[in-house]
Amino acid sequence: MQTFIYMIRHGDSPKEGNERKRVLTEKGRQDAQRITRILKKEGIDAVVSSPYIRSVLTVEPLARELGKKVVVIENLKEKISSAEDIRVSDKELMPLLIKSFSEPHFALEGTESNAACQQRAIGALKDLLTTYSGQKIALGTHGIVMTLMMNFYDDKFDLSFLYSTTKPDIYKMAFDGEELVAVHRLGNKAEVCL
Repeated sequence: MQTFIYMIRHGDSPKEGNERKRVLTEKGRQDAQRITRILKKEGIDAVVSSPYIRSVLTVEPLARELGKKVVVIENLKEKISSAEDIRVSDKELMPLLIKSFSEPHFALEGTESNAACQQRAIGALKDLLTTYSGQKIALGTHGIVMTLMMNFYDDKFDLSFLYSTTKPDIYKMAFDGEELVAVHRLGNKAEVCL
């Protein structure tokens, strides 16, 4: 019996502010409604999210539609890229991403390496696979941590993959136990990824 994890990268959010507290823009709120339309017929059994507000707000309409609560899991948060928990500009972030994907243990003081982020997030994902075995779980997430979780199972989910994702985006991951057996991108850019 397969378990399905629907990785849902959050919708558009403001380009500055506290990482935990950034909300969705108007476009992001519309994106959350589109996510709901796409997933409401998938038979989702549980809705979980990173604790960051933009992720919760992206999956909350789906949870409401399904009569479920969003279960917030701290270890699903985005990779810590700033010691002050403030959004790093794209200009500053790009060279750090390149270095961190080529050197997984690289981290600036007060931040998190890719290896550490992947380890904590995979622990949470494996708990979900056990807790919700044989079910379908919608998971509100972020670009980097989503890529690192997927990369744990297949190294083709790398920095180039991260660059190819959109806000929002949906990847349906099929697991047989803890083995990833298939990945499909849902929505406007539907494709088979694995």
